[in-house]
Amino acid sequence: MGNTEWLARQAAARLPAGATQTWLRLADEPLPPFVDLRHTAGSYPMPEGRARQLLDATLACTDLVLVAPVYWYSFPSTLKTYLDHWSAWMRVPGLDFKAQMATKRLWLVTTSGERRKAQPLIDSTQLCADFLSMPLAGVLWGKGGPPDAVQADETAVAGAATFFQPR
Repeated sequence: MGNTEWLARQAAARLPAGATQTWLRLADEPLPPFVDLRHTAGSYPMPEGRARQLLDATLACTDLVLVAPVYWYSFPSTLKTYLDHWSAWMRVPGLDFKAQMATKRLWLVTTSGERRKAQPLIDSTQLCADFLSMPLAGVLWGKGGPPDAVQADETAVAGAATFFQPR
């Protein structure tokens, strides 16, 4: 388990008893590359396979937590591809993805070697939330790097203990 997942699991361990958690690893079964048809086809069919599984899980949640280490100042490629697929899901006739997403809260748990290097990823997350009229309910950053580094970040560990508590 990497630094970011470790930090997210510390936060999730403090959720109230009975809170439903669904952990989906995007790297375990990556989505195919997104093909942008917005300006040619205009709409997309209902996704199938892994994309449908992720769509269903996304729509079923009340809170969506992105757990992503910083890669080159941004999202890991698997998360970026998932977010790219949102463009298609917004254009599936009858799905009303954007309106459904507006009923959810978005959270971000991330790690990087320095806090300033996480800022572009944090800003991108905020922009995604804004576009879909979702509140960005919280950002938890920890100092990552080598394996287990975040465990020595006392501020991040303390922040994880109260991360999902009402503000």
